Amino acid sequence: MKKRALLSVSDKNGLLPFAQELESLGYEILSTGGTMKHLKENGVAVTAVDEVTGFPEIMEGRVKTLNPMIHGGLLAKQDDPVHKAQMEVHGIQPIDIVCVNLYPFKETISKRDVSEEEAIENIDIGGPAMLRASAKNYNYVTVIVDATDYGYVLGELKTEGQTSIETRRKLAAKVFRHTAAYDAFVSGYLTDLAGEEFPEQLTFTYELKQPLRYGENPHQHAAFYSRPLSSDFSIAYAEQLHGKELSYNNIQDANAAIQIVKEFEKPAAVAVKHMNPCGVGIGETLKEAFDKAHEADPVSIFGGIIALNREVDEATAEKLSEIFLEIIIAPAFTEQAIELLTKKKNIRLLTIPFDQHKKDKWNVVSVEGGLLIQEPDTYGYKDADIRVVTERQPTEQEWEALKLGWAVVKHVKSNAIAVTDSQMTLGVGAGQMNRVGAARIALSQAGERAKGAALSSDAFFPMDDTVEAAHQAGITAIIQPGGSVKDEDSIKKANEYGIAMVFTGVRHFKH
Repeated sequence: MKKRALLSVSDKNGLLPFAQELESLGYEILSTGGTMKHLKENGVAVTAVDEVTGFPEIMEGRVKTLNPMIHGGLLAKQDDPVHKAQMEVHGIQPIDIVCVNLYPFKETISKRDVSEEEAIENIDIGGPAMLRASAKNYNYVTVIVDATDYGYVLGELKTEGQTSIETRRKLAAKVFRHTAAYDAFVSGYLTDLAGEEFPEQLTFTYELKQPLRYGENPHQHAAFYSRPLSSDFSIAYAEQLHGKELSYNNIQDANAAIQIVKEFEKPAAVAVKHMNPCGVGIGETLKEAFDKAHEADPVSIFGGIIALNREVDEATAEKLSEIFLEIIIAPAFTEQAIELLTKKKNIRLLTIPFDQHKKDKWNVVSVEGGLLIQEPDTYGYKDADIRVVTERQPTEQEWEALKLGWAVVKHVKSNAIAVTDSQMTLGVGAGQMNRVGAARIALSQAGERAKGAALSSDAFFPMDDTVEAAHQAGITAIIQPGGSVKDEDSIKKANEYGIAMVFTGVRHFKH
């Protein structure tokens, strides 16, 4: 009996030479719709599926392959006597190769202003059914969902006369990954359409961007996956202009840097080490902003990741080239800046479209045995319920320092304290087990620069000891959420020392 291959694809890249080779190997080609038309026009002999089923395509093509004559051929155990007898009774012939890819649902919903009707019509039903049936029956059926596998399959058919069980198993696994991802897009779209916030089951899908040399440490295997249809303002979609591949830690730090720098409208520079800001500066020019970020902590910035929110010009590039940096991220680089910076072989230069930023719906964090999801923390100074709770109001310069500190501190690991003036961070205390400990680290780093500066806290003061430490260092203004049962103690202490204190009503824990 002549072997048969069923070809029905929306992506026709590479299909014609694949079909021609199958035909030359003696396969009968079955097909439908546009695929059949394409093959016939190019001289490939094709049998229409409706000739096999004895039933025409109906309902605008919604029903064409959902038929026992097709699915019996896909699911039959070809060496099972009962299956063979039933196939003979019903006139079902086996199908040995299936090549199907699906309606472009992801591409459809990614279009601006796509209608619900158009999205629904691009949910494939027959395609996934054929793929899943073929993949389930991989002992007998070779199933292809990816055009990059055409050559590999043809190679085995030509040399061995058939594909190996190992190949068929791998191809089947790829099919189920593909259909699972496809269903994730569909379920996500419909869940959003229905307005369900936390459905009883939540499925995400990601696409491999690159294998990584290792994870956080050399003994840990790692890879980088990107989330389809997410914001282009992402390290996953950055364009790398120069330098070696990013590492696991590079990606984490780079992501932290762009999340901070997007907080600022003025020219800004952010230096990050171990996912915490070590220096943040703003200025009238990008060079001025970077000078401030460097001045904030000239020790920690060494080997750091820099994010800038303006095109990097020659003057800024000259300053950047003076120290060792792992990565520089910006919306763009001038030709002169690229020429200067690429003299350093190992530095990575990345561009991302700052104007394409859109808020992610969820932050996802893995824990052993599960996932935690939450809305991103997008609350900023403008969203806060700002109240001056002390006798003294902040001066204009203190307000600017408080705004800068509040923008920075929400991106610092808790417990978090930031000391700032109106243009830069002066000290950062991150990830401490108590708040006054974080304050002492930040104040110690700021040193003499703390005099007349502002202190920002990501959460309330449980005691007045942080206000005491701030006064001793010379801090004159504080911003914090408030909400402690001992708020009055901190307010009283601030009034005693003439410190202006502002409550925001918004906590910014970051674990």
